[in-house]
This record gives sequence, C-alpha cells and structure tokens, in this order.
Amino acid sequence: MQNPILKYIHSPEDLRQLKPSELPQLAQELRDFIINIVATKEGHLGASLGVVELTIALHYVFNTPSDQLIWDVGHQAYGHKILTGRRDAFHTNRQLGGLSGFPKRSESIYDAFGVGHASTSISAALGMAIASQLKGDVHKQHIAVIGDASIAGGMAFEGLNHAGVTNANLLVILNDNAIGIDPSVGALKQYLTNVKKGTQKQDNIFEALNFEYSGPIDGHDIHALISELERLKTVKGPKFLHVITTKGKGLKQAEEDQVRYHAPGKFDAQTGDVYTKPSMEQAPKYQDVFGHTIVELAKQNKNIVGITPAMPTGSSLKYMMEQMPDRAFDVGIAEQHAVTLAAGMATQGLIPFCNIYSTFLQRAYDQVIHDVALQKLPVIFCLDRAGLVGEDGATHHGVFDLSYLRCIPNLIVFAPRNEMELRNIMYTAQLGLDRPIAIRYPRGRGVTIDWKQPFETITIGTGIELKKGQTLAVLTVGTMAEQAEQAIANCEHPDAVGHVAMRFVKPLDEPLLHRVFKTYKTIITLEDNSVKGGFGSAVLEFAATHNYKNTIKTVGIPDVFMEQGSVAQLQESIGLDADSLRLVLNSFLKDIS
Repeated sequence: MQNPILKYIHSPEDLRQLKPSELPQLAQELRDFIINIVATKEGHLGASLGVVELTIALHYVFNTPSDQLIWDVGHQAYGHKILTGRRDAFHTNRQLGGLSGFPKRSESIYDAFGVGHASTSISAALGMAIASQLKGDVHKQHIAVIGDASIAGGMAFEGLNHAGVTNANLLVILNDNAIGIDPSVGALKQYLTNVKKGTQKQDNIFEALNFEYSGPIDGHDIHALISELERLKTVKGPKFLHVITTKGKGLKQAEEDQVRYHAPGKFDAQTGDVYTKPSMEQAPKYQDVFGHTIVELAKQNKNIVGITPAMPTGSSLKYMMEQMPDRAFDVGIAEQHAVTLAAGMATQGLIPFCNIYSTFLQRAYDQVIHDVALQKLPVIFCLDRAGLVGEDGATHHGVFDLSYLRCIPNLIVFAPRNEMELRNIMYTAQLGLDRPIAIRYPRGRGVTIDWKQPFETITIGTGIELKKGQTLAVLTVGTMAEQAEQAIANCEHPDAVGHVAMRFVKPLDEPLLHRVFKTYKTIITLEDNSVKGGFGSAVLEFAATHNYKNTIKTVGIPDVFMEQGSVAQLQESIGLDADSLRLVLNSFLKDIS
C-alpha cells in the first residue's frame, strides 16, 4: 500500500519537494479528497475535478504566491485551495463563517485576485504583469487559467487584444472542456473543437493576436503539462497554452452528466450517485415558473423570444430552447451582448424576454441604460437569483438590482410576491408596454402548490393592501411579504399592524402610499435589497417630497458585502428573518395598551 501524500502537503513549497513520479498519486488523492468533501458538504464539483493535474503542475512549476496565479470564475479552484494551506478547513467551504467557494484575496496570499464572475482573469493578470514591468521585475510570472466558455466573453477578448501589443510576462491557459455550466456555444467553441480534431484550416486566432501559442495538450498528462510549463517559463511576452481536459474527470457520473455534476448537491462518494429526495408535492422553483410560463406565452404570441447569457439550465429557459429552438437563444457568457441583442430585436417588433441573473446584469449596466431605457425599447428583463442566494456568497448575491435599476428613467421595476404574480406580470408585459420592465425574483422554491392559475393582467404601478391595521404599516416588495406575514401574525398586537405589498418599486403606487402615510403613524419598509438606494429609499424620498413626518424604518441588506451561508442563516444574521422582524414590530408596538 502506498504511503499517503496529500496530508503532508501544507503549501506549494511542500508540493515542490515531491519527485515527479509521486505526482500522479497526489492527483488521485486530491481528486478523492474533493469528491469526499463535496459529496457531503455540497459545492461545485466537475470543474475542479477536471483541472487536478493542471493545478498540481502549476504550483509545482511556478513559484506561487510570488508568481501570480488567477483562476477565472473560481469554480475550478478547489484543488488550488486545498494545496495552498486550506486542506484542513476545506470542509467549511461555502458555509457560514467558512471558506469562500471562490478565490478571495482576503482569504489567502495564494488567491491573487478575487473572482466569481467570468472572463476577468486575462485583464487582471495583464494588469499585474504590466505592474511588474513598471517595477523592473522581469522574472515574475503571471498566469490566467480560463475556461473555453469564459474566453468567449467580451472582457476576455478585450484582454487578449491589449495583451497582444505588449511584451508583458503573461501566460494564458485555456482549460478547454467544451462546457461551462451548460455546453459552450458559439463560433469560437466550434473553432476550438476543430483545433482539437486537427481540422482547423484557417490561421491560429491566438497567434494572429501576437501570442506564442502551444498545444493543444492533454490536461490530464501531468508530466507533459510540467514539461510545457517549464518551457513557457523561459519564453518572453504573451503566451497561450491550450489544454484539453474533461470536466468531472475521475468520477464516472460527473464525466457523463457534466451539467448536473457542475454542482450536484449531496451524493454518494463511493458510487457517485446523487441522492434522490423523497417524492413529495412541492411548490415550484421560481426559475421553473419563468421557464414554463414563457413557453406557454410563446405558444400564444409568435413575437416572443427568449435570451440567456449561458444560463439555460439555471434560468430554465431550457424548456423554451427544447420546444422552440429557433426562438430561444443562449448567447454564451456575454451579458452586454444579450441586452443589446434584445434591444435590436425589440426595434423590429419582437418581444424579448432577456433572462439574466441579478448579479450578472451588473455587467451590462451601460447597455440597460444606453441601448434599452434611453430608447424606451420594451425589453422584458427577468432577473433570476435576486436577493440573497446562499452559499455562493458575495459575488452572487443579487442585492443591488433595486438600487441600480431604480435610478434609470423609462424603466419599470417589479418584484412579485409569489409565483402567480410572476406569471401575471410576464403575461401583462408581453401584451405590450411602451417601455422596458425589470422583473426580479429569488432563487429557490416559492410557496404555492397550485400556482398555474389563469392569467390576469396587472395594472402597472399598483400595490395591494393585504391587511389593514391601525398604527403601524409594513410595506414589502417581492417575496419578503412572506416573512412580514409571519412576523405580523406572531407579534404582540397583530391587529394594529397593516401590510401592503407594493410590488412596483418604480413607478411607486403613490395614491396607495398617500393613504398609508395618512392612516399609519409608523412605516416599516422591508426588502431583500441593499437599504442604500433601494425600495426603502424610494419611500423615504416620497415622504420627503410630500412633507410627511411619519416615523419610517427601512429594513433590508446592510451596507456590507454579505458572505456565504444558507439564505436562512444570512437572513437571521441581519434581522431579515420572521422572528427578528417580529421583535422590530414589538419595539414599535410596546406603547399600545
């Protein structure tokens, strides 16, 4: 029996003491370690399994952390974390108070750059390489590891374009496995496929951009990787290494079902089988309400099209792609393009549903303003993963959308409180609007089993008074209405508390707000968005404009970047859970006899 190796690796310096002949065993141990932890703790699996040999080779050849290694997105960096002193803490990955699921500068000196969104690595590594040049350090290495799905993103091309006219000491490694979360798409993907097959007839695109190109090489041949990386260390200027890997390598099911095993949840580490959950009737995921509803509407309205930037499974646009492939578009990791593509379609009378995660729409902010809102084009933005999303942490929480969208003229902003309101606002929007609308809804399941109700039109800019009260009113947007209902039901004087679901953050239902301010002494606003500039700020502005003197308390996400943890844990930590809200209500109701 071989002696274990991984448990003695506390840093890359320890790794570099190993003989090359020992590295394949280390790769197997590292793969097994990742599988065993993720099987019970959950997380991203396939991407990190695919780069085990590459991870070991990079830390073996390069003098990290002096040489700077950047992992694009970060789904692929679990092995990197384990080899850089975080093995014993890796069981806390993505948990409250534990390791981040992505590289994070404040977590380790080996995490040269914080990542969570795609296509940023080349620009960051080039910036570091130019800085080294300016400091006179000609020996420091700068390595960006980017996936084939991420390199199709616009920022990656911008970085390649700039790097090609520099003599910066930059190595770009393309981890080519033909899949991001869903299969890679686009002409560049076809080009890379042809390169792998040896059928690409045209000039090498990367050599045309002034990179020294090498590859493609087998990303699971650790000795070939080390040999080529050692050679590239001696080459000056921008370099490009094309590495072929298999996502999920080493776990049969993860290799065969790469979409599911990107982040499979809990599974049997021995067999690889995902645990089946007891069959029971559950409320649907909001993404599935969107996915099934757009298909239903598109069957009735031939002008509807669907667009997603590389998230057909996560957004559930996959249902439309399966049934209407000519009217549903996965444009790859290209949020800016997705938005302006939708704008172009809208000019021609189509009705585009542009489905983007809340946190990813941040990457297309100029396009929302300049290409859509300024021209009053009726694009329907469906923002999935709004609010706190849980274990993915700070890079993925969708807690800024109400703030960054509310200030844009011509834009309607709506947050449904349940599944039926999501269906009905989608139905209303496709009937014809004279301006764009953003519909934001959370990750996870709703609360209604019987959600597929007949469509009803929603009047734009109207809220609903769910419960009348006497002295205190809670104003909610979106699914925070559920927490408010629980808090009100269990507070000391529930009859004194009114509840209004405002639904529209823009335009506000001003007639309803006037009635609220004239009826209730105290107003509490509740949202799962930043309290800075969000729904509560809109109510405060309304009060100031109309000279109301009511007591107003805004409750929402504090002015910090929220870290990882379950949604319930995070809500409790900042007072957004029902019990904390109950205490807030009681504090304002204590004078009632």
